Amino acid sequence: MERMRSAVDAPALYFGSTKMNNNFSVVDAVAEEGGRGTGATLFVKSSYDYIRVATNVSKRMGSGRGLGTVLTGAPLESIKVSNTYYGKASILGTPYISGYEPIKDASGATIGVYFVGYTK
Repeated sequence: MERMRSAVDAPALYFGSTKMNNNFSVVDAVAEEGGRGTGATLFVKSSYDYIRVATNVSKRMGSGRGLGTVLTGAPLESIKVSNTYYGKASILGTPYISGYEPIKDASGATIGVYFVGYTK
């Protein structure tokens, strides 16, 4: 089950000088390019959690984007050891064939995660 954190608690994730928190241009462009059923998300690292700060994936009950939820399960375990994860994952209650990749800073430290997946 995915836990919820306040979006206010999430550190800022930058791509260059562009703040990605609540910036949906990248995730929406990826989803549009992938076609129907494509999901895309950016997570930022906060202590031991990875918090969803930009996504086109809707909350389980359908209203709004699933911001503020944290990464869990097998994808999290892979990311924690700086590995990618490819396989099945449930995202906000919807099954996806998914890929998760660590986002690293210039020093090689993992600062976030990006997800792209397709509904089954």
